[in-house]
Amino acid sequence: MEVSAKADPPVCRVIDYSKFKYEYKKKQKEIKAKAHKTVVKEIRFGPNTDDHDFNFKLKHAINFLKDNAKVKAYVHFVGRTIVFKERGEILLLRFAQELEEYGKVEMMPKLEGKRMFLIVAPKSGK
Repeated sequence: MEVSAKADPPVCRVIDYSKFKYEYKKKQKEIKAKAHKTVVKEIRFGPNTDDHDFNFKLKHAINFLKDNAKVKAYVHFVGRTIVFKERGEILLLRFAQELEEYGKVEMMPKLEGKRMFLIVAPKSGK
């Protein structure tokens, strides 16, 4: 097996290949275990969501951001409510503005099919 290809001359070593594969898998598993896993929590709104429901969901989003999880908030348009795209966008922008001190907006409101969504990531300082 080649140990250092950039050396002059290249350095090689004779090893037990199955042992090498075993140790390599073990190292990869350890690296994977130490890796930080990002959690994405979803919050669903309707285009006609009222203030009380909005505030209730806002408190949940604040808790998610404090726990270092990303928040994906979306407005789901059912049936003819797709006519109220502006209401959905205003709702999501208001949501982002309320969460400004807890996280930063990663993606502005975007409409895909019947959903308009926005992603907020926690601030790294916490």
